Amino acid sequence: MASRIEHRATFAHSVADVFAAQSDTDALRARLAGIGGKNATLQDHAVTADGVRYTLLQGVPAEKLPQAIRALHKGDLTVRREHTWSAAGERYTGTIRAQVSGVPGEITARTELSPDSADHSVQRTQGEVTVRIPFVGGKLEGFIAEQVTGLLDAEAQFTAKWLARER
Repeated sequence: MASRIEHRATFAHSVADVFAAQSDTDALRARLAGIGGKNATLQDHAVTADGVRYTLLQGVPAEKLPQAIRALHKGDLTVRREHTWSAAGERYTGTIRAQVSGVPGEITARTELSPDSADHSVQRTQGEVTVRIPFVGGKLEGFIAEQVTGLLDAEAQFTAKWLARER
């Protein structure tokens, strides 16, 4: 059974500005350097006809993992996140797919960045975590969902600071 992810972030900036702050290579590299974890890197980045596609690698040190995960996986974890954004009128829609090294399962999400009011925008993300390990999978799903939600909070805060600095 999967654990749900629900996240909402508001920004005092236009959809276009927030999209740029979340998908530009310089912004992504700065975000990874600031909050990306161990050995974080922008693996690939491609501008498409209607948006962008990129892959992030982020590390989680073993000492920050709960005992249940350390019992199943020795050493650090690497999270591989594939993002795709597409323009849809005044908004952007996206998909996120992430895999954690050594953990059978995945994280999938859909996200939307849309106008909230004049020069303000909102980003909504909904997804789920699935871990296919008998007996402990549900506990791991819950832990991972909490960590993903915390990461989305940190990324939204970074984006807001990035936008404030860019103005």
